[in-house]
Amino acid sequence: MMSYWGGGWPRYVTVAEKKAKAGRKLKQLLKKNKDIKPVIIKGYSIASTWWGKAWNQNLEKYADYHNRIGRGRSYVRNGNVLDLRICSGEIKSLVQGTRSKPYSVVIKIKGLKKDVLKKIKSACEGKLDSLQELLDGKFPEALNDIFTAKGTGLFPSPAEINFDCSCPDWADMCKHVAAALYGIGARLDEDPELFFKLRKVEIGGLIKQAVEGRARKLLNKAGEKKARRIDDSELEDVFGIEMDRDIRPVAKKKKKAKKPLKKAVKKAQKKVVKKTVRKIMKRQPGKRKRPR
Repeated sequence: MMSYWGGGWPRYVTVAEKKAKAGRKLKQLLKKNKDIKPVIIKGYSIASTWWGKAWNQNLEKYADYHNRIGRGRSYVRNGNVLDLRICSGEIKSLVQGTRSKPYSVVIKIKGLKKDVLKKIKSACEGKLDSLQELLDGKFPEALNDIFTAKGTGLFPSPAEINFDCSCPDWADMCKHVAAALYGIGARLDEDPELFFKLRKVEIGGLIKQAVEGRARKLLNKAGEKKARRIDDSELEDVFGIEMDRDIRPVAKKKKKAKKPLKKAVKKAQKKVVKKTVRKIMKRQPGKRKRPR
C-alpha cells in the first residue's frame, strides 16, 4: 500500500484534540484582539431558530453545494470558526485548520434583486404585525414558502455567492469556507437582523409596507361594516317616524357568547328594524301606506 504523500498516513486526530487546539488558538487571538467573535455551538444542532435553520437548509438544497457543504459541519461544531463577522454583502472569517495559523475566509453575497424584493414586499402586505414577529419567524406558512423559494426567495443561490480561502486546498469549496457558511446560520440565531444587512435589505421599509397593508385592510373592512349599518336618521326618513334614542343592541357577555360578533350585531339590527315596523303598524291601523 502506498504511503500518504510519501511520508506515511497522518495520525488520526480525535474530536477532543481538535476542540482543544481550536480553544488554545482562540485564547491567543483574544489576547491580541478582544473583539474577536467566535462561533460557539451549544449542543449538536448548528442552528435552532427559524432564520438559522432556513439559512442552512437553503445551502443544502442546491446540488452545487450538497456534496461539499457537509465538510464544514464538524469544523463549526468543534469550534474551529474562531471569528465571523457579517457586513453588508460580505462575511469575513478566521477558521482553524490543520496548520497552526488560522485560514482567512472571505464570502461575498449579492444583494437581493429589486424585482424579488418588490414581490416579497407585496406578499408581506397585511400578513405581518411587527418587526418582532418577522425576526421570531412567526408568520403565516404562505410567507414561509415565499421566503424560502429556491432561486426567488430571500435566501441566496450559489450564483449569488462567491468565496475565497487562504488555504492550499484546490477544491472549489474547502471545508473552511463550508464551516464559515454554516457559521452564518449559527450567527443568525443570535441576531436575525444580520440577514437583512447581509442581503442589503432595508428591514424598516419591509415592515412599514407590511403593517400599512394590514392597516388598510382593517380600515376597508371597518368601512364595509359601516356602510352596511342602517343609521337611525335613515330609518326615520324611510318610515316617517321618530326613533327611540335609547334603543341599543344588547351586547352579550364574552363568556356566554356562542355566536360570532358579526352574527350578534346583525341580530341586534334586525330587532331594531322589527320594532320600528311594529310602531308603524300601530300608528297606521287603516290602509297601509308604502314607505317613501
